[in-house]
Amino acid sequence: MIAQKVTSPRRPQGGTPPQNLTTRSNTMFYYYEKDGKILASDRSDLPYTPVTPRAGEPIYYLVEGDPILGRGSFKVNAPGQLLAPHSLEVLDESRLPTLELDEALSAALEAGQLTAVNTGRMGWESIFTAAPNSGKKRVHILAIGDVGSTLLTGLKLLGGDVISTIGICDLSDQITARWEFEMGQINLPWDYNAFPDVEVVKPENLFDCDVFVFVASKGIPPVGSQVKDVRMAQFENNAAIVKTYARMARKANFQGLWCAVSDPVDPLAKTAYLESNKDEDGNWDGKGLRPEQVQGYGLGVMNARAAYFAKKDEKLSSFLTEGRSFGPHGTGLFIANSIENYNEEISQELTHKTVTANLVMREIGFKPYVAPALSSGALSILLTLRGEWHCGSVFLDGIFMGCKNRYTPAGVETELLPHIPDPLFAHIREAADHLKTIL
Repeated sequence: MIAQKVTSPRRPQGGTPPQNLTTRSNTMFYYYEKDGKILASDRSDLPYTPVTPRAGEPIYYLVEGDPILGRGSFKVNAPGQLLAPHSLEVLDESRLPTLELDEALSAALEAGQLTAVNTGRMGWESIFTAAPNSGKKRVHILAIGDVGSTLLTGLKLLGGDVISTIGICDLSDQITARWEFEMGQINLPWDYNAFPDVEVVKPENLFDCDVFVFVASKGIPPVGSQVKDVRMAQFENNAAIVKTYARMARKANFQGLWCAVSDPVDPLAKTAYLESNKDEDGNWDGKGLRPEQVQGYGLGVMNARAAYFAKKDEKLSSFLTEGRSFGPHGTGLFIANSIENYNEEISQELTHKTVTANLVMREIGFKPYVAPALSSGALSILLTLRGEWHCGSVFLDGIFMGCKNRYTPAGVETELLPHIPDPLFAHIREAADHLKTIL
């Protein structure tokens, strides 16, 4: 039996593709069915049932990719992302290859129903049978210290529309008892179910949830220490903790969202992904968290800090309406004052102020944890659960890259900009290269 074949239309006259980009016209697409889902590919020899695409149905386009460093699945918002699915170019439409889609794929793309799936990843077919909870989510938080308790408070007060219950876990039973007691006494008069209930969770039940928030940390340099890169000073100790819980997530076959909040956010997100996919002997088997199940929550506060400085200086104010933030929570971060009216000097100044803001708080005499716990933690996680745009780190180019993104029924979607100026794209590339030197 021959798969349904559809030939893409030729490129209309008058359009010239950008330099150095691949143009593919007259590509033949083949359609299959598996587990009740419609698959698409440019290959005619796949071992699935050939079908004719049906209007209005989501389509899963099969792409190739590295089994470890390639993306798992994601929402497609430009045809060229099917030819360059794993690279930083997915952020910039002008840097993508050109691919002419047929009617069925074009319709799915337009409807937001086109998902790319990396067939190089072991167990990639599981995406077709996954059944995520479509109602309010159960959230579990690990470690209720300064950051965890502040994040908990934010989720309790603001998350009633998307959170059913919040479970808390900590090494100290005294701490969890305190916060369960405190949170239980926060209610609106006569509307006692407006806020999600908070309860203590045992370690063995940590992954009986939809969202796991990792806030555990060890060895935070004290205020007044001479450590220049406070975040990276925590990596070794915190990575060891992440490994333990990543293996627990694997054992529990956790299918929810892993939120990395502890520093350094982005390398710890990658640690969780990698370690969950190793067997007892440390060999990769791909049976753990999918890369799209993990997100780093550190960019939210950096974006908010940039806005803080932009409000105080007219020269920097373009960021408030035109700016973007890219990269990790720390070294490598870059703040663009504007996409359409990019200015390197202004962007460098705003980036410096943003990156060093935590040091300013330490000079005042306090640990900078309130804004991160709320802007990167509670507020960004709530935006995620609502399917709204937020700042966070998603798996891209083999690392967790901070950018504007959101979760949709078709998968995680990264913002697609019409054109990222060359100097800014170079900074994004530098950020990725920096993260690759860490892990």
